[in-house]
Amino acid sequence: MDEFKILPHSTIYALIEKKKFSTLKDILVVMQEADIADLFDNLPDKTIVPLLFRLLPKEMAAMTFVEMDADNQSLLIDGFSDNELKQVVDELYVDDAVDIVEEMPANVVGRILKQADPEKRKMINDILKYPDDTAGSIMTTELLDLRPQMTVDDAFKVIRSVGIKKETVNTCYVTDKNKYLVGVTTIFDLIIAEPTQLIEEIMEHNVISVNTLEDREDVANNMAKYNFSSMPVVDAENRLVGIITVDDALDVLQEEVTDDIEIMAAVTPSAKPYLKTSVFEIYKSRIPWLLLLMVSATFTGMIISGFESALASYVVLTSFIPMLMDTGGNSGSQASVTIIRGLSIDEIEFKDIFRILWKEIRVSLLCGATLSVVTFAKLMLFDRVGLTVSVVVCTTLFLTVFIAKVVGCSLPLLAKKIGFDPAVMASPFITTIVDAVSLLVYFSIARVLLNI
Repeated sequence: MDEFKILPHSTIYALIEKKKFSTLKDILVVMQEADIADLFDNLPDKTIVPLLFRLLPKEMAAMTFVEMDADNQSLLIDGFSDNELKQVVDELYVDDAVDIVEEMPANVVGRILKQADPEKRKMINDILKYPDDTAGSIMTTELLDLRPQMTVDDAFKVIRSVGIKKETVNTCYVTDKNKYLVGVTTIFDLIIAEPTQLIEEIMEHNVISVNTLEDREDVANNMAKYNFSSMPVVDAENRLVGIITVDDALDVLQEEVTDDIEIMAAVTPSAKPYLKTSVFEIYKSRIPWLLLLMVSATFTGMIISGFESALASYVVLTSFIPMLMDTGGNSGSQASVTIIRGLSIDEIEFKDIFRILWKEIRVSLLCGATLSVVTFAKLMLFDRVGLTVSVVVCTTLFLTVFIAKVVGCSLPLLAKKIGFDPAVMASPFITTIVDAVSLLVYFSIARVLLNI
């Protein structure tokens, strides 16, 4: 299988040119759907994609379609006959169909919904009503539920008859006649139970569930916390309306991590891969942040301008400005990234702010003292700038590290508390704030100790 996974495109082209379609089919059917999708996505000649896609068995074609990027999906849909589109849509799980519909233009969405059977169309439309960042938007309504009064034998009959159409049967949720969630059991529990036992006798009664409007990132984190392969989704009245499976949770976590990294780097998040994003789109995602940070950075310029006379008297002070600003920015970034990660995986909450501050204060004292001692030794032994200037620089360095750590750990917590993404308060903003503060501290100490 590995040799097919890394099959070069030139070999695919050669087989196509020679019309060796049976060989191509033999190669594709032993590959994983994700690998086939990667192959299709990377083919430079996109006209080959529909030809190769039609070689795949029906179920495999549908799973490959889900893994492909939106451009290739749109290409295939445009080339599909109504019957071919219906075959693909019929094989898709509802949550996968929703993901595809959300990325397609309106005319393509219309074709997809038109070819879906009425029940699936209703399921898709129901999920599309939920806000993008909620549990309801990523759940699937294709689930297997059992009744408390069923026997284990009856449960297996249900699983055999409808399980193939459900996204997962490893975990079976138990509902009453009104669809209220009352329990959960697993295939393993059913296998080891007696055929005549009732489901209510073997099910777990305390079920952890999430509401349809709960934040999807929180849901994914809870699934990781409890090591769940699926999570039941209930409405406001505790009626089971869907489930979220682990593959969807992983997608959410990957998207959220990517968004956080981009925001922390002062870039507007984008759903498109980098190589498929146009130059102008990248420009639009970056320029607003750069303009904002440029304007905020003018404060540091104003501070330096306000102390021109001090710098004129002690020109040597100028040479230490980059070191102080960089150290402060780095210290603040260390604290902020640690806190942002803790917030994203629910390790810490706003109520922990005083414990966090106390810990970061102690860390800042140790880091500040170490950096100041090393810098003092360097200034005295190698730079020979004089005792007073060395004291000014090292005192500023110590206070800058202290302030940066406190600011870096507190701003993400405050942002989370008032409803902003904590990642917004990462490196660029914290660095700008710390730069301004460090300069004020620097020149204030210099004015006192150097009488300037």
